[in-house]
Amino acid sequence: MTRPWTDAARPVEDRVRDLLAAMTLEEKVGQLAQVANPEPERDAAALAAGAFGTCIVASGEHAGNVRDAGTQAAAVNALQRAAVEGSRLGIPLLVARDVIHGHRTVFPIPLGQAASFDPELVRECARAAAREASADGVRWTFAPMLDVSMDPRWGRVAESWGEDPWLSAVLGAAAVEGFQGGPGGSALADAESLAACAKHYVGYGLAQGGRDYAEVDVGPVTLHNRHLRPFRAAVDAGVATVMSAFHTLDGLPMTAHRPLVREHLKGDLGFAGPVVSDWDAVGELVLHGVAADRRDAAALALGAGVDIDMVTGAYGTHLAELVRDGLLDPALVEDAARRVLTLKMRLGLFEAPYTDPGRAAAVQLTAGHRALARRAAASAVVVLRNEGALPLDAPDLGHVHVTGPFASARAELLGTWTLDGRAEDVVTIADAVRERLGGGPGGPGGATGTTVTVDDARFLDETLIQARAADVVVACVGEHPMRSGEANSVTSLELPPGQTELLEALARVSRRLVVVVLTGRPLALERLAHLGDAVVLAFHPGTEGGHGIVDVLTGDVPASGRLPVSLPWTTGQVPLHHDHLPTGRPLDPDGPAGRYRDHRDTPQHPFGFGLGHGEVTYGPPSLSATTLGPGQDVEVTATVTNAGSLPVVERVQLYVRVRLGRVSRPVSELAGVRTVELEPGASAAVTFTLGYADLGYRDARGVLECVPGPVDVRIAPHAGAGAAVRLELLDGDAPGPSTGTRPAVSAGTGARGGDA
Repeated sequence: MTRPWTDAARPVEDRVRDLLAAMTLEEKVGQLAQVANPEPERDAAALAAGAFGTCIVASGEHAGNVRDAGTQAAAVNALQRAAVEGSRLGIPLLVARDVIHGHRTVFPIPLGQAASFDPELVRECARAAAREASADGVRWTFAPMLDVSMDPRWGRVAESWGEDPWLSAVLGAAAVEGFQGGPGGSALADAESLAACAKHYVGYGLAQGGRDYAEVDVGPVTLHNRHLRPFRAAVDAGVATVMSAFHTLDGLPMTAHRPLVREHLKGDLGFAGPVVSDWDAVGELVLHGVAADRRDAAALALGAGVDIDMVTGAYGTHLAELVRDGLLDPALVEDAARRVLTLKMRLGLFEAPYTDPGRAAAVQLTAGHRALARRAAASAVVVLRNEGALPLDAPDLGHVHVTGPFASARAELLGTWTLDGRAEDVVTIADAVRERLGGGPGGPGGATGTTVTVDDARFLDETLIQARAADVVVACVGEHPMRSGEANSVTSLELPPGQTELLEALARVSRRLVVVVLTGRPLALERLAHLGDAVVLAFHPGTEGGHGIVDVLTGDVPASGRLPVSLPWTTGQVPLHHDHLPTGRPLDPDGPAGRYRDHRDTPQHPFGFGLGHGEVTYGPPSLSATTLGPGQDVEVTATVTNAGSLPVVERVQLYVRVRLGRVSRPVSELAGVRTVELEPGASAAVTFTLGYADLGYRDARGVLECVPGPVDVRIAPHAGAGAAVRLELLDGDAPGPSTGTRPAVSAGTGARGGDA
């Protein structure tokens, strides 16, 4: 029998219309049900009946730090065969898995990739992950996470792009394009593409106390300008799916939040794909106290705009009867099924439901992917302090001792949410030091013949003897991935117990101490402020973590990582972020008064901070014009000079402060990033283009507006530096500086702010 919906030459909307016309109510509902880990024989009857349309392969609700059997093309093909060949309508299954920052080849955690400030690198990593995962039959990933993370106690900060909405929007959109093969979702049908999923919609990065699943309270202006901004960018980039979050927002669970899901996401933002709940979130509406039972929860969630019920079973059990009882509009089921079926057709599943079982061996853990992972790992390294200890490539390196709990760690370098990474694939820090400095095989040369000794510091007396004898000690400490990711929040941001004491003991006997801190979140490193000759922070760096870290330590790769989050002195300072609002009583950060009686107010290291292996100086910024009106651009330029003796890769950052608005504006807003490579002594004029709309701000309704008035503009190495130049925003009628009393001028919906 010819099925008109399988004719790829016809428009997708026509094919979907014909398919929906042929489906029963139960079959439409089946497309909205997602199950976990189905098996072709056990679930043959359900597959033949079309009782579920998508599935997730996962060990459970807290799969982030659990290795499981994963997927294989042969097993997925068996499922597809049962769904396609054994069912009445031949609708293929959509298989999903959490491919967060790599598959077999694991790249740095998203927070580590964010330290690169480089969207092209993020795009490449996502593309490689999609290539590997799709070879195992996966065609849908629940990434990228776009929550702007305001509290580093929250474990899921590891999955984020950090604290800044501009950076989160730019890097999140790049990840979407990487997973999906290009902008707009036009390459979804490519067999090596995954459907991306923007999560967790919306505001989850504000979870109270940094506790997973906790409530969120946020005003509409902050919601639109900070937390919705990355989702708006993802929709503009063509993201295929969106996931609603677990939490309540102003008392209403996001899974039942009709104003933000159906009306804003699907209405105002024009998102046309399916919205999926988080794991069991539909059923959890009962626990939230807004649904009497799962039947009630199913009606609430679908009515709010959640199209797919992840593993609860509420949709499959109750939606059809709710429609027949007249309690649910059948058009809601029709619309949700249309979104799911459209995605499957865009992915090319009707034409090519099966995966070549031989492809995985050809594309996973290739030399090219390893090289990319090594480059990404180096970009996830941020040098916080260097008192002449780096780079480690001097002729006096007779003996290097590598110690600490992470010295020979393998799986621990992968970070959270690495379901398919393998410990045996990981290059340890100790092995990379041996290879590079000890003249080991495969190394690029350098101080060959250097003695490299290694221990894990379990027996401190033995460690101290080795440290005293060494010319350089590389101490590798940090937090285990089990302390980050979902349901892994902490109350203290200090190093785990005993590690600071280890460093203090090493500092007393070491001639040169280099501290490498590995982490999945911002840490409070006050006790390391004067400890060691160099301190390096590496967000969990992945399969090639050892190589990437040592590439930076030795200077083989310029230190280019920058903090995508502010580092507090102490846990008690959080939340602490660069783009906070001014108060009516501003403080001089160097003055005698402070908000805290027992500590300073500023961070230990500000957002955007990171050292190279030499000094970089910034000249004062200049403007191509001192006023900016609707439809106009202004160029901002500063000269950046490498005053050191080694090459540098500088992440030049553009910040603005809009001094006048309808509401209070942040004291610091990132508006662009440029990367420049400078040889010793070289200078470069770095230019950003600011448009009128780039300086707008959204009101409580989400409308972007510009208010005439002064704007401070800085080009700086980080959020805590740089001299400002004054720009004046005009309204549509003003020929010169304005008092700011005129009505706000609509600035459209776009915002550029430079590339990253």
